[in-house]
Formats: sequence, structure tokens, C-alpha cells
Amino acid sequence: MTNTNETHVASPSIKSPMASLLTLLAEQRRSIISILSIFLLSSLFLFLLSSNFDRFSLASFSTNTISSSSSSPSHSPSISASRKELNSSLPTPPPPAQPDTTPVSEQDEGEGNEVFDFKWEICAVWKGLQAADYIPCLDNIKAIKALQSRRHMEHRERHCPSPPPKCLVPLPRGYRDRVPWPRSRDMIWYNNVPHPKLAEYKKDQNWVRVSGNFLVFPGGGTQFKDGVRKYIDFIEQILPAVKWGGHTRVVLDVGCGVASFGGYLLDKNVITMSFAPKDEHEAQIQFALERGIPAMLSVIGTQKLPFPDNSFDMLHCARCRVHWDANGGRLLLELNRVLRPGGVFVWSATPVYRKDEQDRTTWRAMVDLTNSMCWKTVVKSKESNGIGVVIYQKPVSNSCYFERKATDPPLCPKKDLLIIPWYLPLDDCISQINQKEPVEWPVPWPNRLQTVHSSLVPEENLITDTTHWKEIVSNIYLTDLGINWSSIRNVMDFNAGFGGFAAALIDMPLWVMNVVPASGPDTLPIIYDRGLIGVYHDWCESFNTYPRTYDLLHSSNLFGNTTRCDVIQIITEMDRILRPGKWILLEESLDILKKVRPVFLSLHYKATIVKSQFLVCQKSFWRPDNIKKGS
Repeated sequence: MTNTNETHVASPSIKSPMASLLTLLAEQRRSIISILSIFLLSSLFLFLLSSNFDRFSLASFSTNTISSSSSSPSHSPSISASRKELNSSLPTPPPPAQPDTTPVSEQDEGEGNEVFDFKWEICAVWKGLQAADYIPCLDNIKAIKALQSRRHMEHRERHCPSPPPKCLVPLPRGYRDRVPWPRSRDMIWYNNVPHPKLAEYKKDQNWVRVSGNFLVFPGGGTQFKDGVRKYIDFIEQILPAVKWGGHTRVVLDVGCGVASFGGYLLDKNVITMSFAPKDEHEAQIQFALERGIPAMLSVIGTQKLPFPDNSFDMLHCARCRVHWDANGGRLLLELNRVLRPGGVFVWSATPVYRKDEQDRTTWRAMVDLTNSMCWKTVVKSKESNGIGVVIYQKPVSNSCYFERKATDPPLCPKKDLLIIPWYLPLDDCISQINQKEPVEWPVPWPNRLQTVHSSLVPEENLITDTTHWKEIVSNIYLTDLGINWSSIRNVMDFNAGFGGFAAALIDMPLWVMNVVPASGPDTLPIIYDRGLIGVYHDWCESFNTYPRTYDLLHSSNLFGNTTRCDVIQIITEMDRILRPGKWILLEESLDILKKVRPVFLSLHYKATIVKSQFLVCQKSFWRPDNIKKGS
């Protein structure tokens, strides 16, 4: 039998011409199909790649500005630009991607395709000011020049520009991420706060020294000749009832310098609100915040401090250069307002221990004023180095006031409704102590954090709020958002409520500035009663702090409850306050998050919506090249 397979393996020499032609055409057809297939697959891949790129590029912004019930009035100007113009304003690439810690489907949930087209510019400032340190409400030179008087420090008070700025502050040359805490208490990068004037001016008092690339803080001060630690111990030695960190938890340091007093009290479990004006002591509050110590810019001039009545356990002033008896004693009356009944005022100044005529005159005036206010001199003593301290105590009832032979200063009328001290003039009278219920000192720290006076808030409300924030922080904030908490020291809560967010973070090596909006419910007394610190503020204006002073900005339902302010202005202020590389964490409705996210993206932030409830934004080091005209 013949093998049929052999007939198909004929050699080329015997293949017919027609068979050869058919074979060649078949091979060419297969090649053409292969080429076409590769071309179509390549085209499809490029199309998908392009679509995916557009999804995460600037095309994902909407062309609308933010306009909702939470934003500024609807007459805000519409801001738009072509995509070409927007792309041309991006001189540097976006920041490195933040590590993703949640599933992609969850991160992308509801982020939308809104575009925010806006030409961001660097703030232009008056000659003599540094744009990198711009504080809008304290650097309004036009308003300051128009003042009729500066006698009572009016030029150091707030004078906010109208409308608020929508420009960005530049970075100092050579700026870098801050020195980590606790090392930062003793040294910071010079380039981050490049101001050597104070180091030269106070070189003999160990406030601060320039050492290579660093500014070093030895823990000295005008009154701390043997160091601030010994000074702190000396106060407790002469008045053991102070009981740092137990009985005394919340302190106000007036004219704080670089805040070394408050910085070292942290070792005693004491939280100090340190403040000083923006004055010739160049950048002292900026130094404090760069060190990781709670501080803010303020002055006792003609207006009340932005703190509630009866808040601080202790007031402190070490050579703060305040003339307490001036202007009818109004400055000391203001301290009396914020001091808790039974609290003490520690005054360390030359009139306490020097005997020259000027100091003697000042001392006699202080004796007369404190006696008229019913302040009791608890102790007057000297350190071994000759520095003297006097400690006064505020009464716990009104009985002494009624028994005075003289009625100057007079008693203030009783208040049926407390008015938040925001742009209010100083009183020329003594604030009466509310005696509807017995005056009780807060329970010792740390139990104080969970227990407040029943007249401030029902216990069940505080428990509910505390439990809520503990769950949010432990189950979401610390685990699901990709925030590097080990790099965070200075935190600000824009809408603090009862201080539950701060309370949930109490065991972490950070501190929280609890801000209570001046137009909302007054919960700040509760925050102080819990042993935390905070301040009143109106977010339609800039905050009294330097740029780049906070590592995390947090807010819960701020934008949803803000109808008077321009949301873009609030975000601009957030950018001014926040350090590069650090985070903003917002809790809002999904609708609001979709509207504000494109604004952060336009600032080159990494901005991710998580669980349809939170927006996590990380600031980059990007700054625009152009400077705003006509500022």
C-alpha cells in the first residue's frame, strides 16, 4: 500500500508553479493579518492608557467654583481658565504619591470629575515685610498706618484686610521638614526660621543661639538665669499647692518669649498657652511653634483675649514688660477675667526684688491694684540667684468685693448671657464670680479629661462625644488614612466642639489647638475644664499664627456650617498655616468633599476621599512662580 503522506512532501524541484504561487499568497496573508492585529492591539492599549491618565489629571477638575450652602455668598466671582492656561501655570511636577492604604475602589469612590481652574499667585507684601512670614491680619500696613493711636498697642492688634487674600506664601530658601520632637524643643533648622536678630539681642540670656545650620535653645531666659527647669521647680518649692500636672494643668504664659517655660512644663504634664505680640522680638512665636511648643500671637491692648472667663489654673509673666497698672488696671483686670477662681498669678519681674525708685514705684502701684481686686499675696520669695517671684491668688467668691472700702475698680454687672470675647473692648471693672453653684476646682489630671462641671455640659453628652471620637480616631484616623502620625507634633482642630478629637489623641506625643468658631456654640469653657487648650476664632479671617506652623489641620463639619465665609479663602488660610509634606483631614458630607477636593488638587495636594466621609490631603512643596499684582 502506498503511503499517501509522501505525495505531499514533494521537493521544490518537482512542485508546480501554481502550487508555489498559492503557498506564497497564503504566507503573505498570514503576515498581513499579524501586522494588523498588532496595530489594533497597540491602538487599543494607547487609548486605554490615555483615558486612565485623563482620569487622574487636571481634567478631573470641574470648571465651577465652590458654590453650595456651605460656601461664601453666591456672588463670589466665577474663576475660570482654559486647560492650556492652567497647565502652563504648573512649573513643577506634582508631589510624590502618598502611600495608599485603602482599596482603590474605596479611594476613588465618588471623587467626581470637577475642575477648579484658578491662577494661584504668591502674596505681595509691603516693603519691609517678608512674604514667607506673611500674617494677613497682623501685617495690614495700610490699616496700621491709618491708626489714630498706638499708645495701647493698637498696632499689634488684628486689622484684617477686606476681602481676605487668596494668595499663597512662599517658602524660605532652603526650607526643609522640621526637626522631630522632642529634639526640636532644643534645636530647629535655621533656614526654616532664618531670623538671627533675637539670638544677637538676647545672646547673654540664653534664649537662642545660632549654631551652624541650627538655632539652639539652651532653656534660658531673662528670668531663668539657672535654666528654666530650676525656675519651674522653684515655683513649686515656694508654693507646694501648685502640684504641677495634678492640681495645675492649664497655664497662660503672658509675653512668653520663645516659650521655653511652656516647653519644659510639658515634662510636668502641664499644657501652656504661650502668647506674645508680633513685635521687635523677631519671630519669637515662630520659634516656639517650630520647636513644637503651643503658642500664638496676641497682645493685651484694647481688646479682650480670645479665651473664655475663668479658664486658666495659673497665669505667668516673667519680665513680660506689661504695665499692669496702666489704663486703670484694665490689663490686669483682663487677666483676672480669664483666671479660674482660686487660681494663681506668678509674676517674676524686677519690681518684685529690685530697690531702685522706678521699681519701687511700680511695686507700690501693683500692691494697690491687686489689693483692690481682692487678690491675696500667697508668697513672695527670691531664688538663690537673686531673681524674685510673687504669687497672687484670685478669690473663690464675691464676698471680698462687697466688703471693700473703695469700689475702684467697680464690679461688672452680672451676666445672664456670656458673650464670646471676640473683638470686644477690655472691661474697666472686675468680673463677678458666678456663685449660682459652689465654685469647684477641676478634679486632678488626668481624670479631669473625662469629668467636667455639670453646669457646662450634661455628663451623658460628654461621654457620648468622647466615645464617638475614640472610635473614629482608633478605627479610622490612625489606621485607614495613610497619615504618618509619627511626623505630627502641632495639630489644629478648626471646629473643636467639646475637644473630643484632642482627647482621643491625648496619649500621643502631640498637642492640639482647639479652635471654637466665634459665631457658633460656645464650647471652649468645656475644653478648658477638661484640661485642654483652645481659642475663639472666626474662619472668615486669618488666624494669629505664622505660616507653616502646623503638621495636621482637622475639621469636622466646618464647611457645612460655614455660610458667611468664602470657602476658597478658608482653604487658602489652611495652606498658609500647614507645613509642606503635612496633612489636612476633613470630615464632611460627600457633596461638600466633592466640591472642595478640586481646590486642593489645584494646589498640587494629594487629595483622596475615603469612605465617602473623609478627605485626606497632603501638601506638597509646590509654590507658583508669579507674584500677585496690586497686593
